[in-house]
Amino acid sequence: MARRGDKLREHILWVAKDVFLEMGFARASMDVVASRAETSKRSLYPHFESKEKLFLAFVELVRGLFLGKLKMPGDYSEKPAEALVMFCSRYLEMLLYEGSIRMCRVSMAEAARFPEGAAQYSTWFSQRSNHASARISRQRLGGRPGPVPRRRRDSSARFSTHDSHGASLTSTS
Repeated sequence: MARRGDKLREHILWVAKDVFLEMGFARASMDVVASRAETSKRSLYPHFESKEKLFLAFVELVRGLFLGKLKMPGDYSEKPAEALVMFCSRYLEMLLYEGSIRMCRVSMAEAARFPEGAAQYSTWFSQRSNHASARISRQRLGGRPGPVPRRRRDSSARFSTHDSHGASLTSTS
């Protein structure tokens, strides 16, 4: 039975995911995607008017898959410390998954061509983990945490190539 409408679009997108992760954007083509999806380019273009639009839809698909599998810390445990440990463990497990590594490579390779997509992809990870950490902090502290105080810089801890009189401390020979 031939796929039509949204079912065809979804099928094309899942096939494109495999193609982009395998070949990257530059080597992938609409011909390859259409062939692997067992459809024609003529059927593909009404759903995705260009390879660029298909690539951006693929990035959004992978983002949704990642966030759906990660969940929020409260989904792992009622105890804040335990929830954070479990959340971080899952987060690291997902980052080390072969598909995530491939996605990072594709995203980095196409950063110049798709700066918005690359920036969006890189912020998924930090936003989700920052949001989770903030939620756990609020739970543990019983309210909203205030700003983190800035540490005073100890001048003796800074590395300098000159002494207090401006004389060079490095060898010139």
